[in-house]
Amino acid sequence: MKPKLLVLIYLADHHQALVGSEFDFIYAPDAASRAKHIAEDGAAVRAVLTNGTTGLTAAEIDAMPALGLACALGVGFENIDVAHCKSRGVAVANGAGTNDDCVADHAMALLLAAVRNLRWLDQQCRAGVWRDKVSMPPNVSHRRIGIVGLGDIGRKVAKRALGFDMEVGYHGRTKKDVPHTYFADVKSLAAWADFLVVATPGGAATRHMVNAEVLTALGPQGYLVNIARGSVVDTQALADALREGRVGGAGLDVYESEPKPPAVLMGFDNVVLTPHLGGWSPEAMQASVQRFVDNATRHFAGQAMVSPL
Repeated sequence: MKPKLLVLIYLADHHQALVGSEFDFIYAPDAASRAKHIAEDGAAVRAVLTNGTTGLTAAEIDAMPALGLACALGVGFENIDVAHCKSRGVAVANGAGTNDDCVADHAMALLLAAVRNLRWLDQQCRAGVWRDKVSMPPNVSHRRIGIVGLGDIGRKVAKRALGFDMEVGYHGRTKKDVPHTYFADVKSLAAWADFLVVATPGGAATRHMVNAEVLTALGPQGYLVNIARGSVVDTQALADALREGRVGGAGLDVYESEPKPPAVLMGFDNVVLTPHLGGWSPEAMQASVQRFVDNATRHFAGQAMVSPL
């Protein structure tokens, strides 16, 4: 008999088929079906597939007494109560490494779009405005990029930045053995950098790490990119900095109000927004779902998982 799996996030049909080849799964990607199936079927559930944003609470874990495994589809797991899982003997795993390239690509796309003002220039071009009537956007190459969080994704952003002949600096909890400049705090990194890319995990420890002081340090010629979690950036402080000209622009794939767009940023031409799909591509999603299947099948076979937490 296949283990009973509860899926709390969106999966395309072909990915549901892949999961269904190994598990008897319940698909509950919205709040109403989630609550219904945990209440009605929780006793039989042995595994949960979620992600860092959707999470899994202690109360939900307790409502599934047979639960043995909780998996995050991507790398993030900030809203999964990992401590409670472990206290209950529930194994936890994520999809580390499956979408890093995709996210790093998207970070560079947002940076290029924001600095080169592509959103506004596209609008001008469609309106028939020629280049003599618009201001020239600055170079991206040969500048300084500061990366907040030099994990796997941050390192790949750094690698891409080197291709643009940028100087790389970073901030993280610890100094790493890398040839980039380390900064002990985010404000100092922002003051040094032309571009600040946020690639740190979400959660209480990093909430509003990028605040008014950091944005002021980044300066009127500086640009912010966030491909991490919306909670890391103080949205109102960013709106104030943009309105007052204390920062040059921003490219955001994540924001505090998601899935709703950030209302206070909607009126700025120098802000580029995408709907939290930095880690989404056909290749990345296939790899992420396959990683879940590999982790889960190995767990239930009594083998070591590929990417446990």
